Amino acid sequence: MITRREFVAGTGMLVGGAAVLSALGVGIVPVLAQTPTPADLAVEGPLGDIVMGSADAPVTIIEYASMTCGHCANFSEKTFPELKKRYIDTGKVKYILREFPLDPLAAAGFMLARCAGNDKYYPLVEALFAQQKQWAVQKPIEPLMAIAKQAGFTQESFNACLSNQKILEGIEATRARASEKLGVNSTPTFFINGKVFRGDMSIETMEKEIQPYLKS
Repeated sequence: MITRREFVAGTGMLVGGAAVLSALGVGIVPVLAQTPTPADLAVEGPLGDIVMGSADAPVTIIEYASMTCGHCANFSEKTFPELKKRYIDTGKVKYILREFPLDPLAAAGFMLARCAGNDKYYPLVEALFAQQKQWAVQKPIEPLMAIAKQAGFTQESFNACLSNQKILEGIEATRARASEKLGVNSTPTFFINGKVFRGDMSIETMEKEIQPYLKS
């Protein structure tokens, strides 16, 4: 567990003289030998899933990502736009991103995306991944605030979001369950109709997994 003091020391993130986030567990458990069941994967976290694409799509892709993960940022910038254009926007894939922060700063990025609201969640996530090198630094507040302002945050709402214990606990619960119940131990981790893939994926690799479900 990362304590409040360790978080402040590690990120320098203070709001009104108080720590932004409190304890965040980042323990990793061994990968499960068995594949999670569809029922296991269907369980949403306390904050709920934000679904992109048709609810009736024949393929469901669930991604577990960390906002400070370089491979996740690479997927977001290089593969996801093509995935969205070819499969999500055409009703063939339902996509769900679930939070798996590997450090408190990653949790802070996800907190801002959650606070932005469902309509702005994915645009803000994409913006944070695109500008990851600017804000995933020793002094992240100023660059994070600059990005958040583009999504409509004020200084007051920015501070309030990063002090919201309920959102932090919801994100942590999602991460903990993925680690303990689904065998997620790295990011990005993808489940394509229940089949697990670990690491950055190209659009070509994803297509090989998606196409058989569309033909059937």
